[in-house]
Amino acid sequence: MTTLTNAIGAHRSSAEIVHRANCKDKTVKLLEEFSLPRGLLPVDEIEEFGFNRSTGFIWWKLKSKKEHKFKRIGKTVVYSPEITAFIEKGHLYKITGVKARELFVLAVVCDVLVGKPSADTIKFTNPVGLSRSHPVSAFEVEDDENGRK
Repeated sequence: MTTLTNAIGAHRSSAEIVHRANCKDKTVKLLEEFSLPRGLLPVDEIEEFGFNRSTGFIWWKLKSKKEHKFKRIGKTVVYSPEITAFIEKGHLYKITGVKARELFVLAVVCDVLVGKPSADTIKFTNPVGLSRSHPVSAFEVEDDENGRK
């Protein structure tokens, strides 16, 4: 985690940083602002969220590792306790701390792009250039067991 902590430290001084209770709301608002699906990071126990608007660097520190299954596409994603990325409109890149389960292997996700190859798709790419595309709708906020969003 030292490398991630150093990366966060380099962007921390001019970043907007929020803790615990406000993290989820800030995350959703940021994803919406940059035209990314609101449910892309379905984690409730975020300890810290930071965003350096001048560099586009964002980070999340989670209470613990989290696995989430996106039911609409049947894919499981594993979120590490520290996640970092750069953000621009419709695009997360240089992502760290996110892996998608492909068959029996966890594949690193390093790039997320909305609108390519078509407006209603989202493409996930790993470091060697392999990618998968899914409908954007699969990453919208899902209802919980009680019907709440």
